[in-house]
Amino acid sequence: MQTDTYIPRRLDDQWKIGFWDVDVAFPFTFSVFIGYLSSTKLGFALCVAAGLFLSRWISSTKADKHPAFAMHWAYWALPSNPITAMRATPPSHIRRMVG
Repeated sequence: MQTDTYIPRRLDDQWKIGFWDVDVAFPFTFSVFIGYLSSTKLGFALCVAAGLFLSRWISSTKADKHPAFAMHWAYWALPSNPITAMRATPPSHIRRMVG
């Protein structure tokens, strides 16, 4: 009964699309979809170029930072709504530190 058992080394890795993290690949795939909906070659090329630029910018901004940097940035920079509000943490507009 000697079989090779797969032991995962990393349990909390970010989701990937191919080789890219989801938060880097999403702007490109979304812009390809929007470019396809434009139904012109110029519109498609412009949307793909904008998506490629945006995903490269996000990738360079994320470099050498925490793996969940995009989620942390979204919490502090974007407005909260009842769907995305967290119950265990204070709202992001409260910036006073206690302690």
